[in-house]
This record gives sequence, C-alpha cells and structure tokens, in this order.
Amino acid sequence: MRMYVGGGSAGRGSRPLVVALGLAVVLLLAGCGAGSRTPAATATLVPCDFPPPPSPVDVNVLAYNSSAIDPFTNSMVRSCSRDGVTLHHEPIDYAGQAQKTIATLAGRFGTYDILETYGFVVPQQASTGKLHPLDDLVARYGAQFDLDRLNPAMREAMSYDGTLYGIPMQAQMFVMAYRRDVFDRLGLTPPRTFAELRQVSERIQRDGGIRYPLALPLLASSDLATAYDAALGSLGTDYVDRHTGRPNFDTPQAAEAFEQLRSLVPYMDPQVTTFAQPAVQQQMYNGSAAIAIMFSGRMKDLTEVDNSRFAADFAFAPPPSVAGGDVLYNTLSVDGWAIPQNTDVDRDLLFRLVAASVGPESSRAAVPGAFPAREGMVTPDSSPFARAQLESIGRASPPEPYPWTSRISNETRPVVADVLAGRTTIPDGQRQMQEIATAIVAEYRR
Repeated sequence: MRMYVGGGSAGRGSRPLVVALGLAVVLLLAGCGAGSRTPAATATLVPCDFPPPPSPVDVNVLAYNSSAIDPFTNSMVRSCSRDGVTLHHEPIDYAGQAQKTIATLAGRFGTYDILETYGFVVPQQASTGKLHPLDDLVARYGAQFDLDRLNPAMREAMSYDGTLYGIPMQAQMFVMAYRRDVFDRLGLTPPRTFAELRQVSERIQRDGGIRYPLALPLLASSDLATAYDAALGSLGTDYVDRHTGRPNFDTPQAAEAFEQLRSLVPYMDPQVTTFAQPAVQQQMYNGSAAIAIMFSGRMKDLTEVDNSRFAADFAFAPPPSVAGGDVLYNTLSVDGWAIPQNTDVDRDLLFRLVAASVGPESSRAAVPGAFPAREGMVTPDSSPFARAQLESIGRASPPEPYPWTSRISNETRPVVADVLAGRTTIPDGQRQMQEIATAIVAEYRR
C-alpha cells in the first residue's frame, strides 16, 4: 500500500505504504526522450497520434520511478514528445511524488499536467474536485486507443461515484516468495493459511537453520496499516460497513486480525517494524529469511542473479488466507494516469498522451515488473510469477471506494503500531480506532 502523508492513504486497494519506492536512477541525458531526465533510450516506441497544437506546449508529468511505472512513463515521454509537444519528467522517488502531488493539487494553478495516481486515493481526490472526469474523453477516443481492452475492474478502481477519473495503467497484488531449496529439503509446501504459515515458519526456524524465516513489510510509519487492512479484509470485514456506514473496528474480526498478525511475530526479525519492502527484499537476498509476502512488483528483483545468490531458488505462490476463507491476505493496488483539474493544457491532448502510454507495446514491455491493465499481457510465458499473480488478483478483497477510507487508514495507523508492539491492548486499540473512524465518517455524513 502507499500513503500520502498528510493527504492520505493507506490500506486495501492501495499500494505499499511507502518509503522510497524509487530505483537508483542514472541520469543518461544524452539518451533520453525529449524533455525527460529519466533513462528513456530503451523506452518502447508507441503510436501517439494527436493534431499539432497551434503553439508549442510543455507537458509536465509527475510519476515516481520504479520498474513497474517507468515503462509507461518513458514510453509516453519518448513517443509523444513531437510536433510542438514536449513532455518533461524528472526522476523522483515515491515520497517526493507524494509531496508534489499534494502541492500541485492544492493551488488554483498546478505545476503538473499529468499525474500518476492510484485507486486508493482517487475517491478523496475526486470528491474534492481535484481531478478532471474522463468519461467524455473515453467516449470520444476509446475506440482509437482500444481502451476496451483495459481490465474493467481496474477501470472501476480508478473511478469514484460512477465516474472515471484515471486511466488504469497497472496493478500490484500481494505475492508470496519462498526458498524452494529450503522447502524441498524440509518436505514443506507453500502455506495456504496463517496457521500453516506459522507451522512452516516454526519448522524452518527449528530445522532449517534460519532464525527468523518470515519477512513481512511492517514499517510502523506506513506498511503496518496495509498489513492490518489485508488481514481484516481476508476475514471478510471492511473498515466501514457498506450498508450501515458504521466502522467495524469493534467487531470480533477486528480483534482477530490483530491476534493473527501478532502470532507471526516470533518468526520475524525483532526489528520488523522498521522494515519497508526494500528491507524485506534484502532479507531474501542474503538468506536471512525464507518466506516473504510483498507486492508483486518486488518479485522481479528476486529473480535477478546480480541481486542474490539465491535467485534461482526463489519460487512464488499466492499469499495465504488468514483463516481459511476464499479471500487472501492481500491488497490490490491499481495505478493510473489522471489529469488534474487545475492544468491549463488542453485536456483532449493530455488524454491522448496517457491513452497512448497504456497501449499493447508499452504494456507488454512492462511485464514482469508490472501487471498491466491491458488484458492478456501476463501469462506463465511472460512472467515467472504469473500463476501466483493471477490467483492472487482473483482473490483480493474488494476495494472500499470512499473518500474516508484513506483518512481512516492514516489516522488509525499509529494505534495499529502500538497494538502490534504490545504498548496497547487489543481491546483498547479497537476502541481507539472505532472512535477515530466514527469521527471521520461523521464528517462526510453531515
């Protein structure tokens, strides 16, 4: 899940609450697309058709750098910078993007004309009039750019109150990576429930020579909220009841989500609440962990032989469910392109640029680092963890497309951290979270 600090997000349907998600970027200016300072020499060229504007136009694109996002951004910059249009994209990590998104949407006039955003924050951004609705533009240009091939569920994730506010680009879902050599040596199979996850972890801890075999991103300032939301969703419970509008933090499922997460603590590094996803990757790279559950965009790095001597030993499976239900310990994050309402660039032109960037060529080039919104791109032939992704995406809990969801996630996160650390009892934590969520929802019910 991802989180906009101060503007907010975290939770189901979102992306890893982040620490810097960006890659180390070498600024190869000589080989970049026009106006871009990101490496675009190898970006895929895609058809990008638009009538030349009457005067030169600069288009500023805000998107963080990662192996999942760069193929789309770089293709757009390289392919569409022509005929009087110049796209600019500066290298930036996720934290920087989050700050700049808040800033550019806050003013009457923004700095950026195209924003990479994600489904979890779309309701909050759209409900406050920050994003331009796209339904009319889809009706006008959808056939030209074959937008019907974009996954309907991902389109829905980029919508609010029945209106589309973002063109979906790619999705991330939880995938479990494990050391096949360790599992084979001990006669283990990938766990399907948290009970099995504890059993497998205990066996590896006892007989496998790995003191802390399980690695989860539980950074207290961000990822921990995603983890709690994923556990709650696997137990069939939303933050807020969809029918009554009443928060669910005082339910038995809310308590069980805490209990189940705490039951995994003995198998994880004592410093786990300081670990974001890069730290979990490092545990797998160096062999200090044998099981990890992260977003699928992190799995490609595990397969790179330059990253780990265990690269050939990693295998992949869908994450387990918490208690044996059909919904997995999982969260689905959908990224897409949005047009801010405060841009002064022609919206038709901007829409053509973003629609071009999610075509079949750039989508195919994004695999396996991304799970493109364009259907049919991810197959066992195109990704070593495709089977795990396909099962995982089909068994994620449904998103909560409400403007209060991200606020509740952000504002209850410190309580989740205190409960998991044992500083607060589970009942006290539930009470605090129920009070916080009730107050937030009440603001929208007035």
